[in-house]
Amino acid sequence: MNKELKMKATINQKLTEMGERERLKELLRAKLTECGWTDQMKAHCKEVIKEKGLEHVTVEDLVVDLTPKGRALVPDSVKKELLHRIRAFLAQHAN
Repeated sequence: MNKELKMKATINQKLTEMGERERLKELLRAKLTECGWTDQMKAHCKEVIKEKGLEHVTVEDLVVDLTPKGRALVPDSVKKELLHRIRAFLAQHAN
């Protein structure tokens, strides 16, 4: 495992062990709902199903179609806030 992967695994483990990962997930859910992202994604999902027909769409199809759009629609302010919180957490718990 290379150095970057080890670092990511260590950070993820520390976030998980201390409960910060769940708090960040809750914050993300709230922010995405607040900014309308959730509604945009639901609408896009309905569009895809309407275009292709319910019988011709699988969950996998939806995931492939929605993932890039979902990532692109996350506001920069939300990304920045999460990154700031992760950095603050790591600075506070560095050892």
